[in-house]
Amino acid sequence: MSAALVWFRRDLRVHDHAALSHALQSHQRVHCAFVFDTTILDRLPRRDRRVEFILRAVEEVAGALRAMGGDLIVRHGDPHVEIPRLAKELGAGAVYASRDYAPAAVARDGEISRRLAGADSCFMDFKDQVIFERDEVMTLGGTPFSVFTPYRNAWLKKLAAADLQPWPVEEYAAHLAPPRGAGPLPTLQQIGFEATDLAELKLPTGMSGAQALFRDFTERMADYAARRDFPAIKGTSYLSAHLRFGTISIRQLVACARAQASRGAATWLSELIWRDFYHAILWHHPRVATQCFKPACDALRWDDSDGAPELFAAWCAGRTGYPLVDAAMRQLSFSGWMHNRLRMVTASFLTKDLGVDWRRGEAWFAEKLLDFDLAANNGGWQWAASTGCDAQPWFRIFNPVTQSEKFDAEGRFIRRYVPELDKVPQQFIHAPWTMSAAQQAACGVRIGHDYPLPVVDHAVARTRTLERFKAIRDRLPVPSSADDVQRTK
Repeated sequence: MSAALVWFRRDLRVHDHAALSHALQSHQRVHCAFVFDTTILDRLPRRDRRVEFILRAVEEVAGALRAMGGDLIVRHGDPHVEIPRLAKELGAGAVYASRDYAPAAVARDGEISRRLAGADSCFMDFKDQVIFERDEVMTLGGTPFSVFTPYRNAWLKKLAAADLQPWPVEEYAAHLAPPRGAGPLPTLQQIGFEATDLAELKLPTGMSGAQALFRDFTERMADYAARRDFPAIKGTSYLSAHLRFGTISIRQLVACARAQASRGAATWLSELIWRDFYHAILWHHPRVATQCFKPACDALRWDDSDGAPELFAAWCAGRTGYPLVDAAMRQLSFSGWMHNRLRMVTASFLTKDLGVDWRRGEAWFAEKLLDFDLAANNGGWQWAASTGCDAQPWFRIFNPVTQSEKFDAEGRFIRRYVPELDKVPQQFIHAPWTMSAAQQAACGVRIGHDYPLPVVDHAVARTRTLERFKAIRDRLPVPSSADDVQRTK
């Protein structure tokens, strides 16, 4: 009787699961496993919402597999050791997994594949977290796209002929190996972590949570284009963490967006295409994980190369003196999530107002974001810093005050996360330092004491940024298309 092992990773669901479906259709006995990867976990703070989010999702996967007659084996250790050991223990001739594209994950899977081959087993991975991967969407010349609009057009053309039917799982459940009596799943404490405030944040977790959020969003999807840029209102899907950990299928989302004939659905689909685009960039150009996509930008001299720790600290803490920036950074610390418009605003502010290397901001987001995904995080940061593919042109620089006036006109979002400005009138909420002493006293806040003065003058910072890029201008490619303008509106 042939046996296989399905290794769950960032695909924490049992429905429409490519690797699980392939294994069940190809083997008579299929075991399922998840490894709490110590090579990743050992680098994290002991109180990390992502670990608790993963544990909740793993618990739900285990319950669903048991309901189908199977089980989930859970290990805590180095997968380079745990997966080959488990495959040998189970007599699994093949290990199935969903494909990953991050450089470290590619290296990990290559090494595990080699170890399995040495033990008469094999490693098989399948596309699951994107619609089109690697070389599936290429230019007519057979090269990777580096500009989004033509990539999107080619992607949509390919989608027209794509089969988005879910991968069958339940009908082959009889091939799941029965429970082995492994006992209860580990607790957070048993894997070395502390409980977080995830429950208090009321973010639905696991497969059921993802589906609940998606059902809610389908009722709002038609309005997505009109509402998505305003952080004070409920305009986005809130599915980013679920996409990151695979508690919902990207195929389900794209199929729904394609079926809805609305501007909102088309706009949301475009955002999902950006996700595929950044995964393709990371796959074809793994150097972007640590270097600028545009090699010339590696020569940029950032202000923090001379040392500006107080500016970076002010940005991290939401104490820059620019209310929208500060509200966004506090939202990140409070919830582990940040509105997409504000990710662009805060990244632009760090790199172009404070002159801090984008890699430092990217690392901060990587630590704080519940939905952290290397491809999207790196792509977004390099876009904002003007160092990436199809990036924001270096001469187009967000003004944090006008962004605030445009996207939080009444200051509702600002007041939610910067309560010291709660009584500041609307005409001053975006630039409270412009109030007179009497006006400050009237609303109970002293700028420079209760709330900081701006840490930089935007006009001066803008000039410094222009000079920074002018120093390498001759080596930069010509800015691409009007697509960049669309991303900054």
